[in-house]
Amino acid sequence: MAKEAAKTIKVEQTGSPMRRRHDQRETLIALGLNRIGRVAELADTPSTRGMIHKVKHLIRVIEEK
Repeated sequence: MAKEAAKTIKVEQTGSPMRRRHDQRETLIALGLNRIGRVAELADTPSTRGMIHKVKHLIRVIEEK
């Protein structure tokens, strides 16, 4: 059986974690984003979607594959 390619999401940080709750800052670090303008390509899993939802006001989704 051919294995399907894993789906990914590309996100970019647009907002600063300054003056945000500590858990939101840690979520950005866990996503690989810790500076405005930084882009990360992440696996499309329910846990990643939850993390994106938690900091949706600080990031934007560039594309979904």
